[in-house]
Amino acid sequence: SMSLHEHALFLFRSAVGTVRPALMLKRAVKLQGDRCPQLLVKGRTFPVKRNLYLVGFGKAVLGMAAAAEEILGDHLVQGIINVPLGIQESLQRAGMQEMLLKPHSKIQVIEGARNNLPDPEALKGAIAIQELAEGLTVDDLLLVLISGGGSALLPAPILPILLEEKEKLTKMLASRGAAIQELNIVRKTLSSLKGGGLARLAYPAQVVSLILSDVIGDPLDIIASGPTAASSHSVQDCIQILAKYNLLHNLPKSVETVLSSSPTKPTAPEDYSHVCNLIIGSNTLALDEAKRQAEGLGYATLILSAAICGEVGHIAMLYCQLIRLLCLGFAGLGEGPLSDKVRGNLLQLASELEIPGLNLAEFLQALRGLGPERPVCILAGGETTVQLQGTGKGGRNQELALRVGLGLHRTQATEASSAPGRCEIVFLSGGTDGQDGPTEAAGAFCSPELVDEALQEGLDVEAFLSNNDSYTFFSKFQGGRHLLVTGLTGTNVMDIQAILIRAT
Repeated sequence: SMSLHEHALFLFRSAVGTVRPALMLKRAVKLQGDRCPQLLVKGRTFPVKRNLYLVGFGKAVLGMAAAAEEILGDHLVQGIINVPLGIQESLQRAGMQEMLLKPHSKIQVIEGARNNLPDPEALKGAIAIQELAEGLTVDDLLLVLISGGGSALLPAPILPILLEEKEKLTKMLASRGAAIQELNIVRKTLSSLKGGGLARLAYPAQVVSLILSDVIGDPLDIIASGPTAASSHSVQDCIQILAKYNLLHNLPKSVETVLSSSPTKPTAPEDYSHVCNLIIGSNTLALDEAKRQAEGLGYATLILSAAICGEVGHIAMLYCQLIRLLCLGFAGLGEGPLSDKVRGNLLQLASELEIPGLNLAEFLQALRGLGPERPVCILAGGETTVQLQGTGKGGRNQELALRVGLGLHRTQATEASSAPGRCEIVFLSGGTDGQDGPTEAAGAFCSPELVDEALQEGLDVEAFLSNNDSYTFFSKFQGGRHLLVTGLTGTNVMDIQAILIRAT
């Protein structure tokens, strides 16, 4: 029989597989009719002549564009996409031909945004996209492909702001622990294409945006900083965020100029009647597929949430308490003072974390029936944050996995004498884009036994964590077997976590 480790890997790969760009695009878009062809997009029709243009930006856009060109054929006049540096070569090496454009493609590819940061190449691509959009007429149809990572790939700061000034400000915010939503609000306030800017420039052409969401709750104006959606934020919101992280007093002169001359109200939404925005893939879709597969493997499976967010340390505590409760259930102690105490801790943690849409009381009720006769799988998705303190290598997924492993090890050490019946546990956390921080890993697997092994070898797990060095930690065992290495996946719908438990 397969190990929990192998099952976790299989579930992660299944989840990622279902949100592959080509698959999603073909589900969402069809071209129909010969005499008067129409583009059918999720039930809406758009007449097509030789007037179809395509632009795109994001980590998953190359595969989306390849599928789109196949569907659109000769109707496509011209396209420009901005994609991450090196992605064509990576996909070529991985044998993922279906995600690459054909040799005589009408779509120009610009690679940029090294390490997911805006750079001169990304700026060059953004300007080309801007010029294409500005030249469109009322008879044209602009298909916009958007995925996570699109924000860094569409940098067009409002003049006189320079790209490096905007980048420096973003880095300062990130290093102070600003959430991705906050970063995006600041970015789009200082950009000419974000916050609906691209859609405004393309007017009066019809704009159809196909979006792969990498943001909790799939808010159109936040994904890739919402280039085709009316912004729900004002300059005031941007100023508040800068104030929150004590950055108002050391802003570049150019940023001050733009902030003081911008209108303080969000632009009126009525300018967007020419735009149709559609989410074609999300974290929820990926989790649903993983659940289907887990049930096929015989697991009693529950999805906790597709909106997990917050600091990794707090999220690790939530997962540790959840696993502890499950293990008590496996040991026949699902009801009683200890379980009640753990349930109380969980409800307290959840109220502090404020995870959008999470009804933990209801979830705990569903857990009550799960016992030792079937293994249990809990799935979740979202995106955590890490406050960087050290100089080590790792990303939020590897750090989360290590923190969960350490937390479980501590619990087992204190409760070993009192808990009859042991259970085997594997925890996996991975980024669906195949990247986690500046390493080649997408995430990691962890278990209390791995932490036990590390401590026996005299490794100080705490020290690795306080130096944000989870990658080095996982690399030390069994040739890095506990690192989740998938290579670039060509898609991106945030992170996925899986907890697998069975009685031993």
